[in-house]
Amino acid sequence: MVHETIQVPGGWELPHRYGPRVHVLDNVYLLSALARIGSPNVAHRDLMALLRSVYQTLLMTACGRELVRLPSEVPTRMSATHPARGVYRGPIFDPKEQVVVVDIIRAGIVPSQVCFELLTAVLSETSVRLDHLTMARRSDAEGHVTGVDLSGSKIGGRVDGATLILPDPMGATGVTTVRALRHYLQDYGRPKKIVALPMIATPEYLRAVLEEFPDLVVYTARLDRGMSDADVLETLPGTYWDREKGLDAKSYIVPGAGGMGEVINNSWC
Repeated sequence: MVHETIQVPGGWELPHRYGPRVHVLDNVYLLSALARIGSPNVAHRDLMALLRSVYQTLLMTACGRELVRLPSEVPTRMSATHPARGVYRGPIFDPKEQVVVVDIIRAGIVPSQVCFELLTAVLSETSVRLDHLTMARRSDAEGHVTGVDLSGSKIGGRVDGATLILPDPMGATGVTTVRALRHYLQDYGRPKKIVALPMIATPEYLRAVLEEFPDLVVYTARLDRGMSDADVLETLPGTYWDREKGLDAKSYIVPGAGGMGEVINNSWC
């Protein structure tokens, strides 16, 4: 299966053939940070600082392109001495835009908090909500992922007309994202827009989430397809989507960064 190449203006993301709703950022800081995050030698305090910086960048990039902007006139401190000229005139976010950030516990705890705090700084505090989904992989005796357990979640209300943001770090199988969104759409209404922010994504993740939710938008800092054949790796991502692989037999991303839920929380059970 061959898809049309997405030509990216401005050079802020990498070209691919996954379709216009996938954005793989072309940012060397993010790539450098992810290389450190995935290293077995990184200190935990450094890992957490890097994780926060990755999600600050992802959130700013995605929201700068996906949220509603309005023309504004905002007086600055200079307006006291220059009343006519000391005014910012230009676009800002619609301060009344409704946004729901989804914390998928455990790996999503820190990324979702980062996104929530950044958004409340530029939008109305009453317009931004942080939900908590307690989700865990179900695995069989051989360690293969069989599903997702969803219990003990705390959701603050309906999402009709809101932008739903999912800052779950590892876009591996897509099972967690699909299960979370099914839960929202079944019980809490239909959001205006859904934006997924995996810091690392696989071709399998992209296929799973886009097949189920064709209107979903994905922003990721890195695409990992390290289990693909050598000839596939030489082609533009998405050229042979059905042959691309980023997961090992236990559904962990390769090269990836290991089990981020365990790493972030320093908890291995």
